[in-house]
Amino acid sequence: MNDAVNERILAGSPTRARGHLHWLEAEAVFILREVAAECANPVLLFSGGKDSVALFRLAQKAFYPGSLPFPLLHIDTGHNFPEVLEFRDALVRETGARLIVRSVEDSIRRGTVRLRSEHESRNAAQTVTLLEAIREFGFDALIGGARRDEEKARAKERVFSFRDRFGQWDPKGQRPELWTLYNPRVLEGEHMRVFPLSDWTELDVWQYIAREGLALPRLYFAHRRPVIRHRGLLVPVTPLRPPQDGEVVEELSVRFRTVGDMSCTCPVESTARTVEEIIEETRRAAVTERGATRLDDHTAEASMERRKREGYF
Repeated sequence: MNDAVNERILAGSPTRARGHLHWLEAEAVFILREVAAECANPVLLFSGGKDSVALFRLAQKAFYPGSLPFPLLHIDTGHNFPEVLEFRDALVRETGARLIVRSVEDSIRRGTVRLRSEHESRNAAQTVTLLEAIREFGFDALIGGARRDEEKARAKERVFSFRDRFGQWDPKGQRPELWTLYNPRVLEGEHMRVFPLSDWTELDVWQYIAREGLALPRLYFAHRRPVIRHRGLLVPVTPLRPPQDGEVVEELSVRFRTVGDMSCTCPVESTARTVEEIIEETRRAAVTERGATRLDDHTAEASMERRKREGYF
């Protein structure tokens, strides 16, 4: 880890900040240390998005001045925004973190993922590739950046969320977490999903990014982009989603609140070009980031919960 990164970590040390971000940070650091102490083979899920960037910084603080005691894992759909992949690779080079990448494209070649068309969203198909990676490496804990405020199914999650040997989640079969006592013990083939940002909100994440001076993919900041209005969302024009007959293409100033698979992730109209402007915009937002930006979450009321039961993030 280079000196510039060390200085940024020390500058944001909990001993030099108080308020709600201090307590959220302390809780997340405690959870990360619990994972490292109690789990034999953990991994940190990393997409290059704002939540995983904040989670990565928390992991750096949890184990500073040592290196991370676990690798990063990215499930690449093959339809990720190029800007996000460039950012991911630059962060890994700068920090020296160990990155494992597993691709939905490889699962398609193996025949474990079958899509109806090459332009179909691969977002849900990530589940198969993720479960294959868990079996390949024998991970017993996957640390993710999901937050309870994102979506109704995620609001049901425990901090340590048990998955059976098929990778499935049963919201009625989770372990109690009274007095922040966690039980991460699993049998062979089972694993835990661990969510240190459970109690954070979208606004908390942006305020933490501001406090820590964290870099992000440039998609998060306002830029001009051709879009199509569809089902109340702004759908970006890409090779995966060219304009259809009768659709009107507009070039608007937009930014992304989340940066998932480009086949199902939509921007919002915005002129916010700095983190401070995004914080003010987030304070005024009346719709959650997933509600405002994800086509796949609009397919059915329980679409996220169904995917999570099957092993989704």
